[in-house]
Amino acid sequence: MDKTMLLVIPILGVIALLFTFWKSSWVSKQEVGSPKMAGIARNIADGAMAFLKAEYRVLAIFVLGVAILMAWSGMNEASSPLVAMSFVLGAICSALAGFIGMRVATKANVRTTNAARTSLGRALEVAFAGGSVMGLGVVGLGVLGLGGLFLLYSNLFGVGSQDAVARVITILTGFSFGASSIALFARVGGGIYTKAADVGADLVGKVEAGIPEDHPLNPATIADNVGDNVGDVAGMGADLFESYVGSIIGTMVLGATFMGIVGFEESNNFGGMNAVILPLILAGLGILTSIIGTFFVRVGEGGDPQKALNRGEFLSAILMLIGTYLIVQWMLPDTWTIAGKEFSSTGVFWAVIFGLIAGLGIGLITEFYTGTGTKPVLSIVKQSITGSATNIIAGLGVGMMSTAIPIIILAAAILGAYHFAGLYGIAIAAVGMLSNTGIQLAVDAYGPISDNAGGIAEMSDLPKEVRQRTDKLDAVGNTTAAIGKGFAIGSAALTALALFAAFMATAKIDSINIANPTVMSGLLVGGMLPFLFSALSMKAVGRAAMDMIKEVRRQFKSIPELRAALDIMMKNGDSDYSSWSKEDQATFDAAEGKAQYDKCVEISTKASIREMVIPGIIAVATPVVVGFGGGAEMLGGLLAGVTVCGVLMAIFQSNAGGAWDNAKKMFEEGVEIDGKNYVKGSEPHKATVVGDTVGDPFKDTSGPSLNILLKLMSVVALVIAPFL
Repeated sequence: MDKTMLLVIPILGVIALLFTFWKSSWVSKQEVGSPKMAGIARNIADGAMAFLKAEYRVLAIFVLGVAILMAWSGMNEASSPLVAMSFVLGAICSALAGFIGMRVATKANVRTTNAARTSLGRALEVAFAGGSVMGLGVVGLGVLGLGGLFLLYSNLFGVGSQDAVARVITILTGFSFGASSIALFARVGGGIYTKAADVGADLVGKVEAGIPEDHPLNPATIADNVGDNVGDVAGMGADLFESYVGSIIGTMVLGATFMGIVGFEESNNFGGMNAVILPLILAGLGILTSIIGTFFVRVGEGGDPQKALNRGEFLSAILMLIGTYLIVQWMLPDTWTIAGKEFSSTGVFWAVIFGLIAGLGIGLITEFYTGTGTKPVLSIVKQSITGSATNIIAGLGVGMMSTAIPIIILAAAILGAYHFAGLYGIAIAAVGMLSNTGIQLAVDAYGPISDNAGGIAEMSDLPKEVRQRTDKLDAVGNTTAAIGKGFAIGSAALTALALFAAFMATAKIDSINIANPTVMSGLLVGGMLPFLFSALSMKAVGRAAMDMIKEVRRQFKSIPELRAALDIMMKNGDSDYSSWSKEDQATFDAAEGKAQYDKCVEISTKASIREMVIPGIIAVATPVVVGFGGGAEMLGGLLAGVTVCGVLMAIFQSNAGGAWDNAKKMFEEGVEIDGKNYVKGSEPHKATVVGDTVGDPFKDTSGPSLNILLKLMSVVALVIAPFL
């Protein structure tokens, strides 16, 4: 491998960041709309930035403290104090990815609303442009950070031997640790924020007051819209950034091991480095294919936004597969033998395909179990007729059932990848699944932007056709969000397994015997952690939601204008505003701007920052305590337990929550059951609102956070492996 290729990798990261700058500038130049729309958007943006500032202030202290410990522990021959620099840069890149995505999303939401006043196609273009900044920003920072550091450390320490390569990669693992740490806090904190606001807006606004959650009279509505960005933009971005970086690092570690088995070519300094650098090259290729795919996301008036998004994703995936085949054939030997078994470069390509198919398969199964009108969701709708209890029972059953097929898909992908390329194949399958993260995350981040656009349309009293266009975009966004969550879970499982294999290679463990009491103890503790972690995050949402509910109720009771406006709405029912009496219109208009949105934003911000600390400490400290207290094999058992239970719990919670959510939406759109029509406001609808409230922290707080828990613990284990 020529040194020029090492220079190309960070350059590709720079190209991605230049693309995000161009798209961000384009979004900023679009029209904002009316002063009322601009004011609402400004409140959402200010709330989002206030949360990020508060969160990053706390995380800065954590990052500094851990960096000092890592610098001290890195003073040995196997590592270096520079591992602390890798950690800090990984944390900064993760935080920066969230900041960039959040900033452009809060610009794109109101501009999407304004574009929807005239054209569905234009609205899609603006929303997707905002999402593409998040997607390409994540992959750009990941490739630039990893590629730049690898180039720097290679020049400092050289790569003239396998030991030198191992040392460079050990130092580089700090980058993944930094990314994982920030991702966990972003997911947990963001999930608590958004669900506290959502529960308050739903239960008090929809059920008690009988008004839409996005109505300007609802004091929690701004906090709810802020939460869409905090949880689904910054949180999802940090989640996939961490998976992206972790899969690359895990494959590089196994590549270094593979390099030693294949035979290091002393005559050519980079001749034996191809297996190590391959994941970085594939990640760089994914940047180019993702950028190309974004140009094909277009839709005309009356067209289907889902088809437009699929076209961009599928084109990008096809280009990625073609490029991957050519690169793998070029960089790796035709065949090699490990433990008497022969592998080939074509086998590595097949492992990549297994990863891609697994990601797509899990996403499609997730959509089946959570999509509007599907058989599982219809079963929840039907059981909502008899009340909240049967609704919740049905949702739990759907969530549990939904774990079966994704786990079988994952198991098949793992066995297939291992068959064709060994442990290196499993790791490269994770890279394959995440290779198109740029456009995958762009499609995912498009969802909350469209959701916010609909909320702004509602609060700005725009014509019905505007809300219809934003609802069409939002309906597609719900699908992309469901598939995105399945994709995130699948990538988390494969990434954790890649990191687990890398940990075993670094700690020089050939196998883990579960009959060993020490290992079994670690396995049981690891299996317990996802339940403990979920309990902490669920209870945190409950406490924060109680504070939010009390505040919304207080405002409805103590602010006369709000109380009077609610009475007017109840009196006039669903009739059009223009048909109201002059007195009723004047009373209603007097309530505009009286809701104290900032109070609700403050409650969510403080609660999320306060409640995210303990789960984060548990995730980081547990593998350290177990590793140094019980040894490498006990730590291996811990990782196995947390991976198995974490994946199952993540799938169960995410899919149960998604199914409850869409069951509620079916009633809001009107649904016929046993010859009787049920609509918004009916008793079955209220039962689904309760179920959706239970599912909210499932799908947006504890479920997604488990993805990061199992990866973060694997990364921590990999970082401390040289010392065990």
